[in-house]
Amino acid sequence: QVQLVESGGGLVQAGGSLRLSCEAPGRTFSIYNVGWFRQGPGKERELVAGMAWNGYNTYYSESVKGRFTISRDIAENTVYLQMDSLKPEDTAVYYCNAGGRYDGTYFPRSDSWGQGTQVTVSS
Repeated sequence: QVQLVESGGGLVQAGGSLRLSCEAPGRTFSIYNVGWFRQGPGKERELVAGMAWNGYNTYYSESVKGRFTISRDIAENTVYLQMDSLKPEDTAVYYCNAGGRYDGTYFPRSDSWGQGTQVTVSS
């Protein structure tokens, strides 16, 4: 099991930005593939961004491509999701996941979910 802690969510107006953080106490992201997911009201959880363990290969869903950026800081042992040009449809609980499989996209590890952080975008 990989314990994860997300933070950085909040309320923002459309067009604004937020940066989400994901930490893994006692672990290092340098060896893990990681992904950011979200679950909006009444919707299934969906992948929005993924990164391979090498830090170079990334995936973005079409709905966020060009607006969201996944990155990591090995020294801080933190993975980020920079979200720009936010839209009301980005409103969701955002989760990170680590240790899954990366194969052009990210397949989550079932026992590696944080508690999530709420992002609300007002119009």
